[in-house]
Amino acid sequence: MPKIEEGGGGIVRFGVIGAGLIADFHLRALQAIPGAVVVAVSSRRESRAREVGEREGCPWTTDYGELLARPDLDAVCVTTSSGSHYEIGMAVLRAGKHLIMEKPLAMTGAQCEGLVEEARSRMLLLSTISQRRFEPQHQAIQEVIAAGKLGRLLLAEAECPYYRDQAYYDSADWRGTIAEDGGALMNQGIHSVDLLLWLVGSPVHRVYGCVSTMTHQMEAEDIGLAFLQFRSGTLGRIMVSTSIVPGFVPKLALYGEYGTIVVEGSTITHWSVPDMEKPVAKKPDGTGGGVSDPGAISWEPHRLQLMGIVDAIREGRPAAVTGEDGWRAVALIEAIVRSSDEAAEVGVDGEGS
Repeated sequence: MPKIEEGGGGIVRFGVIGAGLIADFHLRALQAIPGAVVVAVSSRRESRAREVGEREGCPWTTDYGELLARPDLDAVCVTTSSGSHYEIGMAVLRAGKHLIMEKPLAMTGAQCEGLVEEARSRMLLLSTISQRRFEPQHQAIQEVIAAGKLGRLLLAEAECPYYRDQAYYDSADWRGTIAEDGGALMNQGIHSVDLLLWLVGSPVHRVYGCVSTMTHQMEAEDIGLAFLQFRSGTLGRIMVSTSIVPGFVPKLALYGEYGTIVVEGSTITHWSVPDMEKPVAKKPDGTGGGVSDPGAISWEPHRLQLMGIVDAIREGRPAAVTGEDGWRAVALIEAIVRSSDEAAEVGVDGEGS
């Protein structure tokens, strides 16, 4: 992967495609990273593109192709609706720009594979936003597991008992659709899916899942439950919903042969790790999950992930969260839905599975 030339002062020049709520997290984070500069923004809505461009003090456009044609552009953050990720992501890579994709990487495993292979062939960085890995409690837990302090992991569980009202799904045509939104698992649950895969550190071998649409008028599921077996032998469980009133913080529980760790939201609520005190970590702003308000999360984990991406681009190496990581999460969600459709246990497709 080519490095940023020293003659450019190590500056990494970003474009942002999409100017909705999540774009503001990226823009605010990039403003706080030395050596990162936003040189252009794009949105389909002219009023929004102009508003963000003027606020950021940079050119704006309603044509992302115009943004991609700029020679003074190294990397692009894509913060558009989920169903557009593959098409726009391929355009970014074919324009020779590093790609940072908001979750999910794409809507299907096949699309994820296409993005990964395109980035490889062009020696470009591809990363998907999995900012919850960078929260201090999760960093501490990963270090404990990697050091073997819990021993063999027996069971890993992730729960996202969120709430979204019908107005949330009615607010945009794409919300709640299979092709553009993907449902509760893909839209709201993918961060917990990613955390589970990352912390267990083993591919999923087989899945039994059940999904349903219980309380909303929408095409995709608003509740999903899955039982997993990892190749390491660890068992797993995932529950994600947008129907749980009034909404609760996400929960992660890791049961090892030597001890247990439980996290609720951004707080470690149980810590029984032999010979190790529970870490005292600064709690991020926000709930850590967007329980009933998708905007109620901190932008600091975005800053930490993007800061690492800036360093990776400068040094010509992969980012901490790769395109393959994003592919694995999407492949697991696909398997859960496929298992539900077939009423049978299924394997998991995707790199590393």
